Amino acid sequence: MGPIQIKCSCGEKNCQEWAVIELQGVIEAQPEFQNCLQNLEIGQLCRPSSQETYTFTVAYHELTGTKVKLKKPLLVLKKVKHSDESVNSSESSATVELDVIGIIRQKILFKTRPKALITSSKKVLA
Repeated sequence: MGPIQIKCSCGEKNCQEWAVIELQGVIEAQPEFQNCLQNLEIGQLCRPSSQETYTFTVAYHELTGTKVKLKKPLLVLKKVKHSDESVNSSESSATVELDVIGIIRQKILFKTRPKALITSSKKVLA
């Protein structure tokens, strides 16, 4: 296999900004969702405009985290295959390029234990 080229034609300032979410522990999907994890919504990420903390709510659990700058940025790449067909021969080969579709410069770190969001029901006396 030959070299894989990486290209970014948009320029660094135009690349979409991404972030990594780092959790302590494991998020497990319920058995009915095991085979369809793509585009599965697992929770809600919020940041109140007046604060620098983030909340991530998953089912009945709420996590609190902060934004941390990565020591080295990461690139988000997309593999693109191009088929090269020679006009004079019946052989065809494929070349692979990696397109830069985003840059990750920060992560949102949730390092504390989740808070349970269970509400107690009030008993009504007759």
